[in-house]
Amino acid sequence: MPSILDLNPIELDTDQKRSKIKIAIVGCGQKGIFFANAFADVSFKVICTDADASIVKKTAKGKTMFSVPEVDAKLKSNIVKDKISVTSDLKKAVAQSDIIVIAITAKVEGQKKNDYFSLVNTCKQIGAALRQGVLVIYGSVSGLGFIECTIKELLENTSGFKVGKDFGLAYSPILNTAVSSETLMLQVAATDPISLRAATTILKTITNHIQEIGDLKTAETAALFAAAKQYTATALTNELAMFCEKANIDYFKVLEIISLNDPSFRPSITEEENKETKLLLDFAENLNVKLKLVALAKQINEDMIKHAVNLTNEGLRSCGKTFRRSKISVLGNLNQDGSKFVKLLEKKGANVVAYNPTAKKKARDFKSIKTNLIDSIEGADCIVILSDKGQFHHFNLRKLKAMMKSPAALIDLVGLFEPVQINTEGFVYAGLGRGTDQK
Repeated sequence: MPSILDLNPIELDTDQKRSKIKIAIVGCGQKGIFFANAFADVSFKVICTDADASIVKKTAKGKTMFSVPEVDAKLKSNIVKDKISVTSDLKKAVAQSDIIVIAITAKVEGQKKNDYFSLVNTCKQIGAALRQGVLVIYGSVSGLGFIECTIKELLENTSGFKVGKDFGLAYSPILNTAVSSETLMLQVAATDPISLRAATTILKTITNHIQEIGDLKTAETAALFAAAKQYTATALTNELAMFCEKANIDYFKVLEIISLNDPSFRPSITEEENKETKLLLDFAENLNVKLKLVALAKQINEDMIKHAVNLTNEGLRSCGKTFRRSKISVLGNLNQDGSKFVKLLEKKGANVVAYNPTAKKKARDFKSIKTNLIDSIEGADCIVILSDKGQFHHFNLRKLKAMMKSPAALIDLVGLFEPVQINTEGFVYAGLGRGTDQK
């Protein structure tokens, strides 16, 4: 088989041909697993790896850290079919592969700047194990100039190879993992024409919707702007939801009237675009440019966390209870914003039990986390729905209430349930965009 950099589409037009090519996915988060499943579904041999041993262990069992049932089922199926393997040995995965997809983003810690340390260290390890003729694709959102000025330099210095001659380097960020590979839209850019052609040829095996972008910085900017657009839309959503609460109007009924069933118009305190938006704001600061609207959106979305705490307090007060005497069961994805919410509840004296079957206890600051739903809900005064997991749609509310202390409150932060449905089961209801039913 010719070098990956020289492949023609006809050399990838059957499952048998694609099965001879190995792809290493570095990073087992949402974007990494999306790429892994997409490539495995068209018969490439995929090797997943991650720096976190606990993530590797869970992924090897066909379970993701973000716990989306459909994604987990597909991952497990591809592992059983031997299309995906999982290892903690990054260098071995890279050394065995023809294509390396880096699917990790710079970390963001609180108000601090973006932390590139772990990403830089990963790139150094990849470079040290890189073989001649391979293609590297950065598949997460990048800061301006990061591909050309940082990743390219790191890979060349640690490998001794040259981009565009000895290996390829391309950029194709996943902006939305909540779509099928058939409807996936991918932009692709590269450091040179050879890398761009190779990346386009490979990516066209998982989607027909490819847009080639001739300049890397333009591609990086486009991805940052797309994230900022969604982030500011979320801020608008959150403000309108709060307006409806004050006016005693159901925000979700308004959405139905104007046919806005897009999930992006649901109020939330958890933001997928948070890292990307902070990347953009950091670079704007470096350029001495003030992105006032984006910065305001960031403040609005962060304020929603405090508002969610106030809603929880209102729900408890309607039950004749206070934070200091209550056990609150928080269900959902405990990302950065979810953790802030939990910490604020604890600061006010609540006994918080967080249910998240994929969370790592040692990595969280709060007092109690449960991987068993019954353990987290039993004896609780209040349930808070933090994120819209598929499993929460099928709750038997009557059974849940029977395990709780009456009167009990249910705080819906994602518009998962209809208030009438909750009230029928005997809960006091409160939710973003709906307020509290006992006002």
